[in-house]
Amino acid sequence: MVHMARPLLLLLAFLLLADAETPPRFTRTPVDQTGVSGGVASFICQATGDPRPKIVWNKKGKKVSNQRFEVIEFDDGSGSVLRIQPLRTPRDEAIYECVASNNVGEISVSTRLTVLREDQIPRGFPTIDMGPQLKVVERTRTATMLCAASGNPDPEITWFKDFLPVDTSNNNGRIKQLRSDIDFSLSSLSLLFNVLSPSVMS
Repeated sequence: MVHMARPLLLLLAFLLLADAETPPRFTRTPVDQTGVSGGVASFICQATGDPRPKIVWNKKGKKVSNQRFEVIEFDDGSGSVLRIQPLRTPRDEAIYECVASNNVGEISVSTRLTVLREDQIPRGFPTIDMGPQLKVVERTRTATMLCAASGNPDPEITWFKDFLPVDTSNNNGRIKQLRSDIDFSLSSLSLLFNVLSPSVMS
């Protein structure tokens, strides 16, 4: 019986640890952005924990509340996107805070939004030279969306679907992102959607 006690105790300790609650931990944090008045800004924040953390967006210490401010939650509940449109200067220039909390703990991260007037846009600021167009395709066919932007240094292009960032690494290969450098000042991205019928998707 003495020799059996240690394995049983170890197993019990493992089960207790497996069921233990964990405080929030950020898996993706928002980054500082500079936008143009009349444009749009999207901040992304995701966190993990047990229980699943609740994410709240604050501006100057208060929960965001404005018709131009929209919070879109990820389908898996891992976080949300704070979307501001249209941007206004100087009223939208501020420090924004993403707060993730559960009954174990609370964490927060801050990010800054700078909004420029048209006459303040610096040389080399990113511009979209060709935006994606509306596509109508048959089911099971492939849809290609194109976007080209220029700037100095070369801008990074991020795709969104229904205001949420597109994850090209976790979609069963249905969505692929291809990059082509036309020259030093123009970058182009192509997004391929494999459109499936409901019977195939199920």
